[in-house]
Amino acid sequence: MPRSKIGARHQVTIPKEIFEELELEEGDYVEVKNKGGRIELIPQAMIPREQQWFWSEEWQKREKEAKKDIQQGNISGPYSSAGEAIEALKEKDN
Repeated sequence: MPRSKIGARHQVTIPKEIFEELELEEGDYVEVKNKGGRIELIPQAMIPREQQWFWSEEWQKREKEAKKDIQQGNISGPYSSAGEAIEALKEKDN
């Protein structure tokens, strides 16, 4: 079992085999948690600010609903123009 020694300034080195298995890169971030006396490191993906809306809980919920609809064939189109698509939406509202 790989081991690491706590160094100066509380630093811990992640063993090479674990680092490679998790496909980590230098500069990546990890979340650090105390889990009942154990240290848990969770790799974190940093999302650019302009893309954070996509990863909101509400957006992801709607993405899952859309995927389910597509898989079930609940789709319409394709349309030859934006106007045709708008008309189809208007008909659906009625």
